[in-house]
Amino acid sequence: MKFNRYLLGSTVVAALGAFLFGFDTAVISGATEALRHAFQLSSAQLGFTVASALIGTIVGSIAAGRPAELLGRRRTLMGLAVLYFVSALGCGFAWSWAGLLIFRLVGGVAIGGTSVVAPMYIAEIAPPQVRGRLVAVTQLNIIVGILAAYFSNYVIASLVSAPGGSTSEAWRWMMGIVAAPAVLFFLLVLPIPESPRWLVKRHQSEEALAVLGKLGNEDAHRVLNEIVASLHEETTSTKEPLFQWKYRKPILLAFMVATFNQLSGINALIYYTADIFRMAGAEQASALFQSVIIGLTSLIFTLVAMAVIDYFGRKRLLIIGAAGLAFCLALTAYAFYNRIGGAVVLGSLMGYIAFFAFSQGSVIWVFLSEIFPNRVRARGQAFGSFIHWVWCAIVSWAFPVIAERSGGHAFLFFACMMVLQLLMVWKFLPETKGVSLEQIQRKLGIV
Repeated sequence: MKFNRYLLGSTVVAALGAFLFGFDTAVISGATEALRHAFQLSSAQLGFTVASALIGTIVGSIAAGRPAELLGRRRTLMGLAVLYFVSALGCGFAWSWAGLLIFRLVGGVAIGGTSVVAPMYIAEIAPPQVRGRLVAVTQLNIIVGILAAYFSNYVIASLVSAPGGSTSEAWRWMMGIVAAPAVLFFLLVLPIPESPRWLVKRHQSEEALAVLGKLGNEDAHRVLNEIVASLHEETTSTKEPLFQWKYRKPILLAFMVATFNQLSGINALIYYTADIFRMAGAEQASALFQSVIIGLTSLIFTLVAMAVIDYFGRKRLLIIGAAGLAFCLALTAYAFYNRIGGAVVLGSLMGYIAFFAFSQGSVIWVFLSEIFPNRVRARGQAFGSFIHWVWCAIVSWAFPVIAERSGGHAFLFFACMMVLQLLMVWKFLPETKGVSLEQIQRKLGIV
């Protein structure tokens, strides 16, 4: 199977939504202190400001499945681009704390929706042999977005500290600059094709066949017939409930993968990167620069994961990652308990982010997009994303409270969860590499 420009271009455009996802998620990490002073926030209010977007992500992850089914994947991506744009401008020009919260919430809805629709779209256009690598482009763009946010924060903070700079306005630039890529995303989505599986569900088989051919499927007619066969319950598919006994395996697997993804502590690190390094003794500028180092490490190992995910498989990557994460988190906890700080914390967190990017970060969106059958994939993907964001909200809100007492407590808990994940993945997770979406549902016993 060879990549073609049509397939690769459509993948990259859809994954640009994930870039906005990553940027919007991480940009708050550089603005926490400025927001505290700008709106005279207490610690509890600051924590709620950070977590407010997560409320939106929960809403977005639940709500995205319905428009993706009714309007199509492409039009839904366009709507999410509009939400990113509105959120960026609203946060940049926020006139009050309440106004900032409202537009953070809107941005969260866009993030939650993107976490459902972008990987689902890519999984549905990708041939089985390269599906893992292409869906992993979503995670790559999330990481690039996070790195861009860290770097943007560092550059803006450096510029506004120059003579004549206005430090009080730095956070507005940090949070508003994402409006530019949001406009680009909207324009680039216009020419990409609709998902062939969605087209079949809408009785547009001829158009679906044409799209499958352009996407590089060597036997487009066979793929089309597989899709049609898997949708033999078409007349009731939009009414069929997700939560029923025959879907118990993909539901439980989605719950497990999404839960452990967040119990690794990844979003606590993303939202509070600079704060963690300040806790370990770094100065503000150094903390922002070390955040950039973490982002670069994540980018490098996401690229490594993309190169091997369709060879090693999803299960093996998760097992390797869980072992490495447990070790690095335990080392970070040890450093905080013994007040070592500095290079040890930076080194252990670089190892942590490397193992996360190599395993969980690249696997979660691939796996969630694969395990649900066509007729409930949008709702199944929404369920997995919903679980992911609920745990994200819980962990991100609780982390500063626990870390205020001892950073070691939080990292030790995350380490124990990774040991548990290793055992659960080894025992229960099926391998899905190189298998068509229709064959996966038969492998899971779904009829």
